[in-house]
Amino acid sequence: MALENSVFPSRPDSLSLPRQRYVEKNGRCNVQHGNMRETYRYLTDIFTTLVDLNWRCSLFVFVMAYAVTWLFFGAIWYLIAYCRGDLDHLEDETWTPCVNNVNGFISAFLFSIETETTIGYGHRVITDQCPVGTMLLLLQAILGSMVNAFMVGCMFVKISQPNKRAETLVFSKHAVISLRDDKLCLMFRVGDLRSSHIVGANMRAKLIKSKQTQEGEFIPLDQTDISVGFETGDDRLFLVSPLVISHEIDAHSPFWDMSQAQLEKEDFEIVVILEGMVEATGMTCQARSSYLAEEVLWGHRFSPMMSLAEGFFDIDYGAFHHTFEVDTPSCSARELSLAAARLDAHLYWSISSRLDEEPTLANQAAKHKRLVVLESDLKV
Repeated sequence: MALENSVFPSRPDSLSLPRQRYVEKNGRCNVQHGNMRETYRYLTDIFTTLVDLNWRCSLFVFVMAYAVTWLFFGAIWYLIAYCRGDLDHLEDETWTPCVNNVNGFISAFLFSIETETTIGYGHRVITDQCPVGTMLLLLQAILGSMVNAFMVGCMFVKISQPNKRAETLVFSKHAVISLRDDKLCLMFRVGDLRSSHIVGANMRAKLIKSKQTQEGEFIPLDQTDISVGFETGDDRLFLVSPLVISHEIDAHSPFWDMSQAQLEKEDFEIVVILEGMVEATGMTCQARSSYLAEEVLWGHRFSPMMSLAEGFFDIDYGAFHHTFEVDTPSCSARELSLAAARLDAHLYWSISSRLDEEPTLANQAAKHKRLVVLESDLKV
């Protein structure tokens, strides 16, 4: 129980600290990995590692990759000029150096930059009297192309990542529970602020709650699926306008036995995940949010947002997070279902009893009619 309290403390009151979220409202997963001893695995996929770095580290690696290669080859060019004696024959017009107009380390460094970036100003140029320089020139050209492809590829992928696209996918601040078609439903709203749509959007939801098995094993972050229409296909969204996602609280729902009073005492987190493909780039995008137990409003419904204008539908995003109270039973979905079943049974038996009485009355009427006919025949 000590572990349970440390991971999932009791529901906070006004004096206690707020509950630690598993997923923040902006979608960031609040999980940090510690005591990792196999960090070398990051180097086996260096491309993904560089893409996952923050922008400050990515720019530093980008600059250092070019600076180190320029300095490295610049030092080699300077070493070749020094070993061949080119620096000792700067004023000798009959001497053919390896690289013309290289008179020190700075000029060798500039020649390295010109070679790797294929600038070619024409002032410093390699001669045909230096086979070692020719081989070095080929090596630097090949390695420079590889560095350009790798670093520019990393920056392109990082710039084109759809993470920023997810920021224009918004979720309502609260989830609500109310009746829909005489059934208790858990609902939240999702919308897209951009005019370019998310292609093939689909919705998933998870219940994050501590659990203790019958064998006594404690699972601090147990994940349970919350159906939002997977069986019927309602989880596949046409997200042109804001939609209210509904989870019907039935016998398969984890909220089947939860009443309004129990909701106020519960400690759980609902994680909602919206996935789809960005129409402009064709890349997969994922947006996440979460709702704590105190962010689920019992007996509320979302305010309407859409109105019909001249030739188009007008969406008022000012009402995106607005809710209003509606009459909702405070009992659990199980109790509501049992009450509806008892009512249906009562109506069934009352109707059946009336149907049973109607043939008796009909028989009595027919019997009376036969008696009247019989009496008339006797008189005749």
